[in-house]
Amino acid sequence: MTALTHRFQESQSFWARSLRGILGSPKATIALAICLILIATAIFGPALVPQNPYDLAAIDFFDARLPPMSNSMSGTTYWLGTDGQGRDMFSAMVYGLRTSMGVGLFSGVIALAVGTALGLTAAYYGGRIDTLIMRLVDLMLGFPTILVALMLLALLGQGVWKVVLALVIVQWAQFARAVRAAALIERGKEYVEAAASLGLSKPRILFGHMLPNCLPPIIVIGTLQVANAISAEATLSFLGIGLPITEPSLGLLIANGYQTLLSGQYWISVYPGLLLLALVFSINIVGDRLREVLNPRLSER
Repeated sequence: MTALTHRFQESQSFWARSLRGILGSPKATIALAICLILIATAIFGPALVPQNPYDLAAIDFFDARLPPMSNSMSGTTYWLGTDGQGRDMFSAMVYGLRTSMGVGLFSGVIALAVGTALGLTAAYYGGRIDTLIMRLVDLMLGFPTILVALMLLALLGQGVWKVVLALVIVQWAQFARAVRAAALIERGKEYVEAAASLGLSKPRILFGHMLPNCLPPIIVIGTLQVANAISAEATLSFLGIGLPITEPSLGLLIANGYQTLLSGQYWISVYPGLLLLALVFSINIVGDRLREVLNPRLSER
């Protein structure tokens, strides 16, 4: 019971230190607030927006390409204008935000789980297992992320889960390398030797004892990789090989208005682009601050 209490207190201390570190920086605090607002918008926004932009019955094609603050013939005000199909841009951006964040979070979490398991395994067992896993990591990190994702989606085709799978394949190596580096430090400590001498199973040693002590780098890289995944999905969708037209995303919205950007209809691409920029930048700022807080060497500089 004492050991469980001690571990619970350490967990509380870790998360409290992380939160205090973020709130100690005005820039990171603002970025965290933006992240929370965007997350709440992605979760609850579709129930509050005036239009489902992908319900054909709710779209009036005569309202296409209306500038911001325009009124439709039915009296509806389009605060951010409409796109080429007559969809309310504000509603489309909320739906697109939900899809983009969902793809980024799902792919990030799955890549984290795969990379963490492989990184811990490589560090603990060493030898040929370590060599094999790290050669795979080097191979994956040797190619540009977007290029590999493009090749995979060219084979798999379009679809939400196909994009998630492609992003997991190109992301897991980042987690594996970071976790292995942290686990190599933990492997030589006394608590690991004590756990092994008590006859605990190797999975329990890996995931019950070593993993909690490797959380700082995992949390940091996980935060940054979610932002990278959102950016990658937007790039793939912009290129027309990511999500299908029936699945809204910020990348698709930007692509829809790209051709009319120079004709003065800026709102179709610019507003989704600004939303994507705010989302990715705020996540990156929070991730950078977490890295400073959880890495003592950076904190001392």
